[in-house]
Amino acid sequence: MEIEVIAKACHEANRAICRAQGDESIPAWEAAPDWQRASTFTGIETTRGGATPEQQHEAWCADKRAHGWRFGAEKNVEDKTHPCLVPYAELPFEQRVKDHVFGAIVRALDSAP
Repeated sequence: MEIEVIAKACHEANRAICRAQGDESIPAWEAAPDWQRASTFTGIETTRGGATPEQQHEAWCADKRAHGWRFGAEKNVEDKTHPCLVPYAELPFEQRVKDHVFGAIVRALDSAP
C-alpha cells in the first residue's frame, strides 16, 4: 500500500484519539503542515524497521528534539513545547495508546493485499 494512504490513516487515528482526550490541536491530514506530515512518514519508516511502541516514542522524541522542540507542560506549536517529550515509561496510558495504534495500523496496511 502507498505510504501516503498509510500516513493519512495513522494521522487520522492519532487525531481521533487526541480529540477523544480533549486535544483539538491536530488538523485533518489535508490541512496538516509539512512538518507534521514529515513526522508521520518518519514514524511509518521507524515502525517498518521493527520498532516497538517504546522505540517509536523514543524515535519521535529524538526527531522532535532535532527540530528544536523541548518538554513543556502544554503543547505549543509556536514555542515548540510538548508534554510528551518524556521517556515512554513516564507517559500516561492514554498517550502510550497512540504508539500502539500507530504501529498496528502500519502493520495491518503493509500486509493488506
